Amino acid sequence: MEFEPLWMGISSCKLQIEYSEIVRLLLKLRADADQKDISLEYSKLQGFVYRLLHQSGYAGMHDKEGYKYFSFSNIFPYGDIRAGDIRNFILASPNRNVIETVAGHLAACKDNSIHIGDCSFTLRRFDSFDHVLPPAPVRIASATPIIIRVPEYNYDIYSVPDAERRPRYVYWRPMISFDAFVKQLSENLIKKYNEYYGTEIAITNLFEQFFFRKPVHTRLIIEGKSYGVAASMWEFSWSNLNSIQKRVIRFGLDAGFGERNSFGFGFVNIVNPQKPPHSPNR
Repeated sequence: MEFEPLWMGISSCKLQIEYSEIVRLLLKLRADADQKDISLEYSKLQGFVYRLLHQSGYAGMHDKEGYKYFSFSNIFPYGDIRAGDIRNFILASPNRNVIETVAGHLAACKDNSIHIGDCSFTLRRFDSFDHVLPPAPVRIASATPIIIRVPEYNYDIYSVPDAERRPRYVYWRPMISFDAFVKQLSENLIKKYNEYYGTEIAITNLFEQFFFRKPVHTRLIIEGKSYGVAASMWEFSWSNLNSIQKRVIRFGLDAGFGERNSFGFGFVNIVNPQKPPHSPNR
């Protein structure tokens, strides 16, 4: 199965926008042996996700140009793993069919072994569920680091210090204005939203309050090469959300905040969400 066009037609698109919820798949994994913590090994987690998508019929997902429209968590809770420990992993996508197809593959699979890098787990159960974006006030926190690039043509607009400037773009870091981060994050989310739904929402500031938690220095593995990347952890809150903010933020909870979501970055959670209705145990 190729990665099909996501939504066909404006009328159906409007219905999906109005009633869509945050669609996620939770895997509960039991460690087969004592193993090291792999929660920060994004390339291995990415490899597991693409393998799972491939086995579920989305063979062309990896080679698809542009945004992939899914995000995923770390393995959690963090820390070294002992045999028998239970760990969790979440896959999210605004395309409900992706989540349901992967769940169907897991239900039909007789072999419940899960391999992530050098680590081996047994799939104990999985649950697909919807999170409902609660009424304001709303708080959202990044669970994996958010990557934002500031393009060279915006250096003067954001007064990027000369020492931080690089050809083409620079990864946002605390030495650059917080305004640059928030505006580039808004632009990224709305661009992804418009491409996914075929809409033309104008670029606007989506955020009300934002709290910088810490910088993160990490690495991207692209075609076997390792690249250093500056990223950051955040918390966002709103005392009120208009209709556009609700739609785009809800989309971001599925597709991820910022860039390189298919690499494991920008996975975000509602803080203290309403308990989701879980599917029956499998």
